[in-house]
Amino acid sequence: MVPRLRSGRLFIDLSYGWLAFWRVGFGLIWLVDAWFKWQPSFVRGFASYLAGNLSPAQPAWVDNWIRFWVQTVNIDPTLFARLVALGETVIAIALLLGVGVRAFAVLGSVLSLIIWSTGEAFGGPYTNGVTDIGSAIIYVGGFALLAMTQAGYAFGLDGRFDLTGWSWRRATASIDPQDDRG
Repeated sequence: MVPRLRSGRLFIDLSYGWLAFWRVGFGLIWLVDAWFKWQPSFVRGFASYLAGNLSPAQPAWVDNWIRFWVQTVNIDPTLFARLVALGETVIAIALLLGVGVRAFAVLGSVLSLIIWSTGEAFGGPYTNGVTDIGSAIIYVGGFALLAMTQAGYAFGLDGRFDLTGWSWRRATASIDPQDDRG
């Protein structure tokens, strides 16, 4: 597994079997997590779960960030809880099917960063003896691996229908402004 540049992009060459295993395994983890998010106890306790991360031991900027999200979520906690559940469900299904893997890997990274920075309080509170940075930040690395590889091609729908390889740049390259044929 040696990273190299291909077509101006970083490319990591892994066997299709490992890519499929990683993608489907990661999708299953997200599916289980999404199932927990759909539970009524999560929906009911969503706002209080976030508020539980407010701590005088946090640095002021972390405390302010979490307060902002607590106030935002308190507008409609049920809506925000269901949006998180829906986001995780869609990401899980996309990974399991291998469809739009690169796009959903970016979406999953963003969602993981939001969860890490709010629900896990950046891995804090930061006091002596704390050594855990939280698990959601590690998901960003997992999604980065999926985004940098052809994971959707590994026994997924992206490979079957050539979805991952499509790009605006390639689609518009065939349009020649000097061409008078059409």
